[in-house]
Parts: sequence; C-alpha cells; structure tokens
Amino acid sequence: MKLAKLPIGISTLRTIIEEDYLYVDKTDIAQHIIENGQYYFLSRPRRFGKSLFLDTLRTIFSGDRELFKGLHIYDSGYEFIEHPVIRISFNNGDFSSKVSFHDRVATILRLSQDELDIVCSEERTSSDCFEELIIKAYRKYDKKVVVLIDEYDKPILDNIDDTPTATIMTEELKNFYSVMKGADEYIKLVFITGVSKFSKVSLFSGLNNLNDITLTKKYSTICGYTQEDLQSVFARHLRGQDFAKIRRWYNGYKFLGPGVYNPFDILLFIENEFEYRNYWFGTATPTFLLKLIEKHSYFLPNLENIVKTEKLLNSFDVDYIELETLMWQTGYLTISHTTTTDRNILYHLAVPNLEVQISLMEHIADHLSQIQNSTMVQHNMYESIATNDFTAFETNIKALFACIPYNLFVNNKMYEYEGYYVSVFYSYMKGLGFDVVGEECTNKGRIDLTLLLDTAIYIIEFKTDGTSAIEQIRQKKYHEKYTDRNLPIYLVGIEFDTIDRNIAKVETILLETRD
Repeated sequence: MKLAKLPIGISTLRTIIEEDYLYVDKTDIAQHIIENGQYYFLSRPRRFGKSLFLDTLRTIFSGDRELFKGLHIYDSGYEFIEHPVIRISFNNGDFSSKVSFHDRVATILRLSQDELDIVCSEERTSSDCFEELIIKAYRKYDKKVVVLIDEYDKPILDNIDDTPTATIMTEELKNFYSVMKGADEYIKLVFITGVSKFSKVSLFSGLNNLNDITLTKKYSTICGYTQEDLQSVFARHLRGQDFAKIRRWYNGYKFLGPGVYNPFDILLFIENEFEYRNYWFGTATPTFLLKLIEKHSYFLPNLENIVKTEKLLNSFDVDYIELETLMWQTGYLTISHTTTTDRNILYHLAVPNLEVQISLMEHIADHLSQIQNSTMVQHNMYESIATNDFTAFETNIKALFACIPYNLFVNNKMYEYEGYYVSVFYSYMKGLGFDVVGEECTNKGRIDLTLLLDTAIYIIEFKTDGTSAIEQIRQKKYHEKYTDRNLPIYLVGIEFDTIDRNIAKVETILLETRD
C-alpha cells in the first residue's frame, strides 16, 4: 500500500485531502471552537501548524461536508452551514514603514473583496474598508461573517529591534483590529493567531471578550503532533525507528497539556530519511535573542531555573522585552511544569528538546565567543570529556578561551565577571548535547555547573583572580548530592585570570569511584 505524501509546507486543507497528503485530524478541536465561542486568540511558535488550522476553519465554513469524509467532524452531527470568510494573513509582505504596511493591507483586502464579490468604497482607509467588508458580506450572504487572522503580530516582530517603527506598527494594527468591536453583530467567529502575546490593552483595545486559549488545556494539542499521532498516523512512515530518541530530539513543547512535536521537524525528519538535524531551528537564526543576551549580560545557567507568573509570561511589549518571556513565546523555552500557590500559578520554563538545546546553545556560544573555528574546538572538547581525558580537557578549555578575539574583551568588561566565563562554557557544553545543570541548589549553596554523564559526574566551579575554586567545592560538599548514584565524581575547579583573559588553573580531583 502506497504511503500518503508528506504535507511539507502545505497549509491548505483541501489540497491535503484531495491530493492524498497525510493529515492529522484536528476537526474535533475546530468543531468545539466553532460551537462554543466567538472570539479566540492563539499564540504558538513559528511553523507549528497555525495556518493549517485556520484553513481548516475556513474550509469547514465552506459548507462542503463531503470533503471531510473519514474525519471526526463528518459524522459528528455538525451542520456544515456556509458562511462568508474574510482571511487576513500577515505571513508575507513589507512592513518596514507605515506606507508599506497599508499597501500590504490594501492588497489583502482586495483579495477578500474578490473572493466575496464585494467592492469597498473608493478612498477609504484600510480600517474603514475592513469594517465595510464585514458589513457588506453579512448583508450579501445573509450569514454572519468569519474573520481569520494569521500571524497578527508579524508587522511588529519584523521591526522588534527598531522600537519607533515597531510602535508605529502597533498603533496601525490596533486601529485595524478595533473595527471588529463595532461589527460584533455581523460576526460569527474571529480566530487570531500569532507568535507573541502582546497585552490586550495595547493591541486589542475593546476586544475584552477575546478568549486567549494559548494555555487552555483542552486546546493544548490544537497545533503540533502528539506522541499518539506519531505512533498511529505516522506508524508506517516511522516503522523501525527509535521513538524514544525521536521524542528526546523533537518532542517537549507543552502548553499545560500533553507534549507535542513541531510538525515541521517530523515531516522533514521523515523526508530526510531519519537524519537527526535541526530542522525547525534551522529555518531562522534567533539574532534578536542573541543581541538581548549580550546586551543584558544574561547569565545563561539561569535558564535552568526560570519561574514566571502568567502575567509575566504574557508581558511582551514593544517598550519592554524580557528575554525569558520572548524565548517562551518564540519556542526556545516551554512550560515544563506548574506549581500552585495561595495567590497564583507558577510556570516553570525549560528548553523543550535536544534539537533546541544543541542548536540554540551552539549559536549562543558562537555569538558570545566569536571563535572562528568553533567546530574543531567543540569536537576536541567533546572527545576529552567523553573519554575522561583531563589533560586534554584542560588543554581544550584553555584553547577555547584563548580563541576568543581580543577586541571582544576591549569593547566591553565581560571578562571581569565570572558569569561570562560560566556562560560561555555552559553554552558550549549544552551545544554539545551534554546534560548540564546550572546553578543547582544544595543545602550548602549553589553549584556553578554539574555535568551529568552515563559514566561519571563532573561538579564544576568557576573563580577569577586567585580564588580557589576546588576549595569551595570541598568546603560546600557539593558532591554529597550525587553519592547515591554509584558513579565516579570528579571535582573540577576552573580559575580565570582577567588580566591574561584566560584560564590560570584547572584542577581536577576524582572524589569517588564505583563500589
């Protein structure tokens, strides 16, 4: 039996169904949304299937029941009543200025006018045309209108490192979206998707009935593939593959429900004959994140212990961008678990999977150190750790920091701070795929870094300018946390000289061995 084709880059449901592409059925969720609300907002990282879900809604409202034969909604009793649909997508276009923004919006609205056979009055603003389109569509078809908005925030995100332009885009979008408030009586459904979560006050003023389902458990799998999907829908495509390894590499995105895979990863993993590569991450380098990390001298091991309230998790604004919030909204961090207090729910964030860990940390390490031949440095470091060759380990650590360009230190004071050296080493270890824990608490203090291998445990402490790192490990008895693992424990003290801008001393002690 022939395998269904993989819908790589295809976000039109009719094409997927009619041309025998594989489809993970989301029509049960779509039906629940249609029947239980009017205004929805969903935030998900890029390439997560948001556009396909919007097109699923659009296709349901086309009224073509037979197209859905074999899917959940077909036999569910849904009536498949046709409604006029206005589609607005900011996926493409030039948003570098107010003029180019309005040119793009005008093009989008002309396409909707053609689809609905409606003409807006001449010399009207984009907002006026949008409102007129809603009202005229309702009157022409005698049915309430469906409004689907894809990547609502892209005009802002395209200018996120240009605050004045981003602010202009915010105001223009605010005026545009405000039209829906006054047209409520003509609207059947509004569904808005994007990557970021700007506050409703700043961007959706007036839409106080907008239901944000980003962290609603029953909608947690609205986009993405579940483990069950892989083992059922993709069973024949993934026959003979290591599901545990696939899960470690590509699963782990959580929105208060089951973990999900980014569809882009899975489809390309199969298409490329099961090669483990950074498919999702490779589609866009997080340049803006790198700039924020450098600008705020962010201590990277803090990524191990991020806890946010929902307010802070959603506090994205043009005038204030918090690195950790941005990393969550863009998919570089996810919710690992929650804890509930008397006052609120606390969200614990973590890197979702091995793909993001390796790719993100490689980029961060390269950005922080700006080493030319970083691949060879990384390879040598990996080999020395994997073989417990401490002579080579010391040599490679010194080589790592010796390779950092001199002008990097001249341009700022990073080298004066212990946290810089820890961050560089941490990002390199994470980029190599090692299980590294930063700032781990014990009853005596915090361990700078703990490297957890199958064959040994490294407890690593960093100090600058003459302070003994190995003595602190001994005095604080950091090793006691791991004595029950019956593995060799190595204490590693790394001391830096800020004048020479390199390692002054590496001391390694084998504290315990297997019984």
